[in-house]
Amino acid sequence: MEGAKELQTLGPVEIPKGSTYSELEAPSSYDRDRDELARLGKKQVLKRPFGFMSILGFGCTMMVTWEGILVLFVSAFENGGPAGFVYGFLIVWIGTMAVFTTMAEMASMAPTSGGQYHWISMLAPPSSRKFLSYITGWLTVCGWQALVASGGYLSGTLIQGLIVMNYPTYTFERWHGTLLFWACIFLAVIINTVISSILPKLEGLILVLHILGFFAILIPLVYMAPHGSASDVFTVFLNEGGWPTQGLSFFIGLIGNVFSMLAKLYQPTFQMSEEIQNASTVVPRSMITSIALNGALGFGMLIAVLFCVGDIDAVLHTPTGYPFMEIFLQATKSTGGSTVMATIVTILGICATIGFLASSSRMTWSFARDRGLPGWQYLNRVEPRSSIPLVALTVTTTIACLLGLINIGSSTAFNDVISLTINGLYASYFICCSLLLWRRCTGAIKSPSDQSPPSFPNSTGTVQLTWGPWRVPGALGIGINAFGCVYLVIILFFSFWPPATPATASTMNWSVLMTGFVLGFSVVYYFVWGRRVYTGPVVEIEGGGR
Repeated sequence: MEGAKELQTLGPVEIPKGSTYSELEAPSSYDRDRDELARLGKKQVLKRPFGFMSILGFGCTMMVTWEGILVLFVSAFENGGPAGFVYGFLIVWIGTMAVFTTMAEMASMAPTSGGQYHWISMLAPPSSRKFLSYITGWLTVCGWQALVASGGYLSGTLIQGLIVMNYPTYTFERWHGTLLFWACIFLAVIINTVISSILPKLEGLILVLHILGFFAILIPLVYMAPHGSASDVFTVFLNEGGWPTQGLSFFIGLIGNVFSMLAKLYQPTFQMSEEIQNASTVVPRSMITSIALNGALGFGMLIAVLFCVGDIDAVLHTPTGYPFMEIFLQATKSTGGSTVMATIVTILGICATIGFLASSSRMTWSFARDRGLPGWQYLNRVEPRSSIPLVALTVTTTIACLLGLINIGSSTAFNDVISLTINGLYASYFICCSLLLWRRCTGAIKSPSDQSPPSFPNSTGTVQLTWGPWRVPGALGIGINAFGCVYLVIILFFSFWPPATPATASTMNWSVLMTGFVLGFSVVYYFVWGRRVYTGPVVEIEGGGR
């Protein structure tokens, strides 16, 4: 469909006279999902192999929460100490739950791979709809690209840490880490392409490993390690960053907890919405379940590690680069046993990278489908036999590998690039949540009635905004929405602060520069080229329903 026809507003699905919507049942889950996507103006071009359990496994293993507590231990510990780590984790867990409860409501209203930029297009006022949607699309795409690079980097350097643990004479070189980075990314490519058909089953197996691995580490750690006192864990605060007050140090340490929860804030599930059966219900359910489950596992691991931390100086200055490996060594007093425990964390980190690549490529494909990226004519192509956005996946892989080269020259510069994983995505979440709060407070979103089908809003906003089948009603929903917005503002503000003062060129947090560059580039590109071809999410189907 070409030209103006492609952007026509979707009409409602026809219902036989005398019938109510609740009496009509789609012949299959696939047909319901196809009709639901059609009301958003999109064609069903991807397969839907994921059910609730497989996408729950996908989301949980990408969250790597208890693994993140181990891998990113230092940041929150130095600014906050044991007590700050514990209370900060609880704040971040509750805040993340509030944010993604709100995001789940939007995912139920419009279950599309476009996610944030699509929702903003349907929620924003007409005067700013196209511009806000476009900027958010760029922030989200860049945030996901940075996340793929961060996953590969952590996986590669974890392998280096294992080598150091077993071969103390090994020299830790950054270019070695980049080569291992590439190896992890290419493994993710193979699984996402050559054996993509078994990815849902593989994610189910990884979920089992995610849960069993938790106990495989927790039990020997708690049993074999010397234990600290409860007062040391719950009352001792640290300010190793040299900040004027302990309160300021605590808030800066919150960012360490945010990183520890990793993909909790990146929630991959809604980027895979067009590959999930019964997406308007399964996506929000899996999001909330995965956050609750991973938060509980993460909190359990955090308490165990803080009680078993041992010689803190040796932990913070370990040659492996990862304090948790030294904690394992002190607990087990066995290099072999510690290697097995650390290998479980490393394998799960690599598995998370597989999911990062899948979700990032879908986000790139979706934004290209709506003409938001240069070369959209090629990036929006789907390989017909496998229903995989192969071009988008190739571009995502190439960008990640190129970003890995930065690490050879400067790990500081590389970390500043991948800081977009928080700044870019949290900014997009804040715009979404604040617009939904505005819409729900003004009564602009209606409940579906028995007399007409839910009119799922399309990108132009000309169809009545209607709640999906999953929502938090009334004042409770408004309260959760508002709390999520406040939480996002706090995290965004402190995410630009350096970890210690006085800051030097090597310790400065340059993420504000990276985020500013992405925003500046997207704004300039929008006015030079984007506004001519980007009109918001493109309506590919004339009329809604089947």
